[in-house]
Amino acid sequence: MPRKSTHIDMTAMCDVAFLLLTFFMLATSFKPPEVVTVRNPGSTSTMAIPEGYMLITLDKDGRVFYSLDEMNVKRSVIEQINNDKGLGLTPAEIESFMLGGALGVPFSQLKSYLALSPEEQKEYAKTAPGIPADTTNNYDVNELAYWVATTVGHYPKGRIAIRADGEAGYPDIQKVISTLGKQKLFRFSFITDPKGVPPGTALYEELSGSNAATEAE
Repeated sequence: MPRKSTHIDMTAMCDVAFLLLTFFMLATSFKPPEVVTVRNPGSTSTMAIPEGYMLITLDKDGRVFYSLDEMNVKRSVIEQINNDKGLGLTPAEIESFMLGGALGVPFSQLKSYLALSPEEQKEYAKTAPGIPADTTNNYDVNELAYWVATTVGHYPKGRIAIRADGEAGYPDIQKVISTLGKQKLFRFSFITDPKGVPPGTALYEELSGSNAATEAE
């Protein structure tokens, strides 16, 4: 029998592809710009931290910053803090908190900070005092503890990550760890940059054995 060429109409597929592309462009929430520069220490760990975590950032000067990438929880947290602390935040200032990045000011400066434009917030963050923190569980002086407790109350299954600058002092890091410990939070992760495993170490031998086993299979 004579063979006939097959014609496939690709119009519908192109329409679906453009619809999907448009959907992802409109539905994607972009990560806020970093307001503080932190040089992560190196580590051989390859474990990835999932999305939806509370991030506590500590720069080289010991300043503490707070951020949360779970938007629904983020709104609940700022609304409760606004009510509990009587900050009197306007809807525009709450929206500024929702769209902004890491926060590093005490409650007394929170309203004036959120009233700034994104460019002004980024500039102010260079000299921001950071969130007050110490090794106690007193919410009046350890405001980081209040942020953590409020976030955990609205997001009990959320992960906690600490991003500390490689030049940060141990006493400053201890303040953050002690704050989590006073909240009975003993599971958290440190964000680091990957580095090569030194040859001759136990981890190097373990990884070498795993690679050999994979090649043999």
